[in-house]
Amino acid sequence: MIDRLLLAYAFIIGACIGSFLNVCIYRWPAELSVMKPRSRCGSCGQQVRWYDNVPLVSWLLLRGRCRDCGTAISIQYPLVELATGVIWLTAASRFGLDLEALRSAVFLTLLLGIAMTDAREMVIPDQFSLGGTAIGLALAAVPGGMSFTSALIGAVAGCALFWGIKIVAEKALKKPALGVGDIHMMAMIGAFLGTAGAMLTVMLGSLAGLLIGVPLTRLRRGQLAPLGTYLPLGTFLAIGAFIVHFWGTAILDWYIGLLAS
Repeated sequence: MIDRLLLAYAFIIGACIGSFLNVCIYRWPAELSVMKPRSRCGSCGQQVRWYDNVPLVSWLLLRGRCRDCGTAISIQYPLVELATGVIWLTAASRFGLDLEALRSAVFLTLLLGIAMTDAREMVIPDQFSLGGTAIGLALAAVPGGMSFTSALIGAVAGCALFWGIKIVAEKALKKPALGVGDIHMMAMIGAFLGTAGAMLTVMLGSLAGLLIGVPLTRLRRGQLAPLGTYLPLGTFLAIGAFIVHFWGTAILDWYIGLLAS
């Protein structure tokens, strides 16, 4: 019973955090405050009542429409709330009442926020990346998980790697390459996953971008867009980091074993 209550609480907390995450996803790229004004309907401007702002439940009861004007409310809201609730439930299921559960839940929530903002606006807000780096280092300073030294080295290594790639690519291509947001994101990933995890994230994220992102970005209104079309790399780095978070150790062990054989 206690375990079920823990999982239920974890899901509810996650869904509530997901509701706030929606606000961050919409407002941070536009450099708006997430504290005020209160949420309003984008169509009629009516302030959302507290009972119409209950995660998941309100959207379902309103059938996905504004109570006042009937305009459709984006399905992104409940989907982000659901995804964040599942993230926190999964972390609690894997680690129980442990610091590692909090690290896992916070990290995956940050990745979700970054993936959404980069896919929507082609922007990675510093609040997610640099703020996430600070959170990762702070959690590493608490005994019981990754050491602070490993987290700090991972953050520096992830950031330095992408700065190096940016410099080399810009000299070779004679034009801007990589965004500063991607570099800051790699610092955050390194703070949570360490140096090896950050390196593996780059490999898997780049592979995902190549196999999925490039074909999708070239398909524009049924025609092929130029190869230079911007790729929301942060979204695919988030996919890579998600994979590393769950299966990174197994992948590295397999790869090392393959080299050894």
